[in-house]
Amino acid sequence: MMEKKSRLKTVNPQITCTLCKGYLVDATTITECLHTFCKTCIVKFLEEHNTCPKCHIVIHQSYPLNYISFDRTMQDIVYKLVPNLQEKEMKRQIEFYKKRGLPFPTQPGSDENSNERCRTPVTANGGDQDSHRTDEQVNICLECMADSMRNLKRRFLRLSSQATIMHLKKFIAFKLYNNLGRCKDVDILCNEEILGKDHTLKFVFVTRWRTKDTPLLLHYRQRVTEL
Repeated sequence: MMEKKSRLKTVNPQITCTLCKGYLVDATTITECLHTFCKTCIVKFLEEHNTCPKCHIVIHQSYPLNYISFDRTMQDIVYKLVPNLQEKEMKRQIEFYKKRGLPFPTQPGSDENSNERCRTPVTANGGDQDSHRTDEQVNICLECMADSMRNLKRRFLRLSSQATIMHLKKFIAFKLYNNLGRCKDVDILCNEEILGKDHTLKFVFVTRWRTKDTPLLLHYRQRVTEL
């Protein structure tokens, strides 16, 4: 039986961003309605709105950015369907960082056939000895903004860009309460905005800190319960 081929234009509505009208780049999906957009497009949109730009459902009254996530499956589909899109996007990103004199961020594990991954030392029990030291690093400063909590003795940290806000919550909970379970009692903010627990430091740096100098300044406080 012969396979039926489809023209790219027939699937364009499913693989393009309704905000910029281009093919999806860093495809990011709203968890409440499953509509997908380019990451930069949806982040910029949600800085001014709290609804989905496509179906207009309210994502969250106060923190809609906490309810979006990278959609690797969709992005893989787009790159496979659109010839040379991945190569062009990589070239564009390299030129962007080069023009601003910034080091191009590495993307560990993005190439499944990379020889570098094979040379990573592994412990006897199968663990990774590297401990993310070869990841792109981010310098951060953690400052307390609540009278009910004390300042950390060690405010400045250098971490993998793949570390998440949840990792920082657990770090603070351990240092202040000696109890990792208290991480749920901690809010972490950037520019007075509460950050989602699954946000990576790289995502926060790019979307919240932008071109500001390092270190990335984050504040922590006791969690505020919504009414």
